[in-house]
Amino acid sequence: MKWPMPSGWQFIVYGSFVIALVCIVHSIDEIRLESLFKLDRIPLFLPETFHHSINKVTRICVKPINKHFGEKRPLNSQAINSVPSYSDMSIAGNTPPNSTLPATTTTETPEKPPQKIQIPLNCTFGVHLTCPANYYPTSFFPSQDDRDVNRPPPTTCPDYFRWIHEDLRPWKETGITRDMVESAWIESNFRVVILDGRAYTERHKKGHTSRELFTLWGILQLLRRYPGKLPDLDLMFSIADQSAIKVADYSGPNATTAPPPLFRYCGTDDTLEIVFPDWSFWGWAELHIKSWEGFLEELKGDKRWMDKEAYAHWKGTPLSPDRRDLLKCNISDKQDWGARLYKLDWNKEIQEGFKDTDLASQCMHRYKVYVEGRGWSVSEKYILACNSVTLLVKPRYYDFFTRGLMPMHHYWPVNNDDKCRSIKFAVEWGNTHEQEAEDIVKAASDFVHENLKMDYVYDYMFHVLSEYSKLMRYKPTIPKKAREICSETLACKVTELHKKYLMESMVKGPTDVRPCNMPPPYDPHAFRTLLRSKANSVSLVELWEQRYWENQTKHS
Repeated sequence: MKWPMPSGWQFIVYGSFVIALVCIVHSIDEIRLESLFKLDRIPLFLPETFHHSINKVTRICVKPINKHFGEKRPLNSQAINSVPSYSDMSIAGNTPPNSTLPATTTTETPEKPPQKIQIPLNCTFGVHLTCPANYYPTSFFPSQDDRDVNRPPPTTCPDYFRWIHEDLRPWKETGITRDMVESAWIESNFRVVILDGRAYTERHKKGHTSRELFTLWGILQLLRRYPGKLPDLDLMFSIADQSAIKVADYSGPNATTAPPPLFRYCGTDDTLEIVFPDWSFWGWAELHIKSWEGFLEELKGDKRWMDKEAYAHWKGTPLSPDRRDLLKCNISDKQDWGARLYKLDWNKEIQEGFKDTDLASQCMHRYKVYVEGRGWSVSEKYILACNSVTLLVKPRYYDFFTRGLMPMHHYWPVNNDDKCRSIKFAVEWGNTHEQEAEDIVKAASDFVHENLKMDYVYDYMFHVLSEYSKLMRYKPTIPKKAREICSETLACKVTELHKKYLMESMVKGPTDVRPCNMPPPYDPHAFRTLLRSKANSVSLVELWEQRYWENQTKHS
């Protein structure tokens, strides 16, 4: 039987139907193909010529078959080009390399986060006080590779990181020699050497056990967080509260040697210490103070500032003249300076196990006073985190982050020479300028929770040690009396109390983010402007105080 020749219009209809059917089939194949290109879900092995041929295809289905499909978009070429391949292979029924693929609409599937490596504590090594030879990774795993384009870009470090450049400036021209380091021996408590990603320490002066233990623990956690990234280095560390390397001894025409580089928790304007995060960021076991992350977690759900008691609060040991002077501002039958101040009996607390030192429970007042003791005090960060206005009695010492604080923005400055009247005015001002006071509270809270989170504490440690290492003019070696330390040797044989706090602050494994980007040093003009701005803010508050008390005298 002879089939009739289709007419012109029938040929067009039949031909269009066939083309549409082919487009639909190819679209389905392309959707299946792209779903296979999610590299974090399944490894693919594609022919070497395959991803090249895809870029050269001629698309015959330019417009969507159905308007509900939306606009067509090309395959994920980044994913295709990044996979390994071998030749002459087609995947899961998709078209072979030389076929023409139609455009299609695909549905994005949320990518699963990369699996993180965890390094558990292995106390079978720690019992013998030795570190496992190949237990810790010596480099980042693939997602930490600096060449990985899929890694999130690093953030910019908070502005207070600029002070790293200032702390290291005394050695910028001379560099740091072995003799310089060893000249800091007399002022230090222990020595730390990092060599090929492993840590060694030598103690030569006994100090507070917790300070040394938790400081070394913090350095070890840095190595767990950034394995293989910390350069070789050799340093001396002091855990004392008072600075010792004086500027006057190493400046002027009589200066014949460079100052000894010494790491410490604090510094002053007339000393040359390299400031480093203090031990309590990983916990203070004897006082039952949690790690910094644990403490901030405890503060969640704290009272609103408006709902707190409208007084200034302080609790501590009156061991210094400044603190004894502060206690004169306590409420009495004759005078109320707006302060509620409490002595802490250190000997009694030792006997009773520091039951009354819970810091989170001391955040019940609108104002919290910070005043130094015999030297630097560790308490400033806890006061700033209290969701209260910090009344900062003019300090002599600073630590690594406090130079990033601005008076009248993060805290209220208190005159050290006239504490009672200064505190009274601060409380009166805050209670009558509630919105402005709450702005100060918010700025301090934001600083603590955003700029002082543990990610940035570790990054500060990383950058100050890395910049220090760049100045070294010799290759570090392991001291003869040094011992290797790792998380096992520190945590496995300590008391249960100490172990509890160490374990709570332990870094579980390498992070998949890079350290933040260091900001540049201050240029001289910006540095002078910063210092002038701080001084002007303090002077303004002193002027307000003076006028307030003059008015009080006139109306009394």
